Amino acid sequence: MTRIFEGLLWVHYGQAYVESSDSNGIYLEDAFRGQNNGLCGAALPGALFLITGLHTGEAGFTVDVLDAPLPLGNIWEEIVEVSFTPGLGEIALTDWNANRVCNIPLQKKNYRVRYCACNMDVGDDVDTTLESEPTVDFYSLTFWRADPAPEVVVKQTSRKATYWHNWVRTLNG
Repeated sequence: MTRIFEGLLWVHYGQAYVESSDSNGIYLEDAFRGQNNGLCGAALPGALFLITGLHTGEAGFTVDVLDAPLPLGNIWEEIVEVSFTPGLGEIALTDWNANRVCNIPLQKKNYRVRYCACNMDVGDDVDTTLESEPTVDFYSLTFWRADPAPEVVVKQTSRKATYWHNWVRTLNG
């Protein structure tokens, strides 16, 4: 297992991204159109659009690149999985301001991505945290090599995740 990042990720409008250096920006509807999950938008090549419960502030965040998926832990309240193929150039986790948080060392091959969340509703209720305030919601983004497969909502418990999953389904109808 390789832990690429562990720390705080600044979000605004509850958003963060994984982008290839050749992407030209990620738009909410485009990233989720045709999907069933509303937390990890993977509809655009070489990009992921990540949704958090917290509107503005710092969320706890980890990024891992693995040889195979780890067993699902009970800590996570929300879990979705999507397929991802990196675009050209460097792949990076970026915050809402397009600041590079970390590079993600991926080959130009197919990956499975698991996006997990804990305390999304707490983040939603708090809405905004200031620098001196404690972190309220936490996220994990994990990549491993795998053939493309349909995206799936593995676990859903919060009203915030329910809202986003339901919203995405309106794009398809």
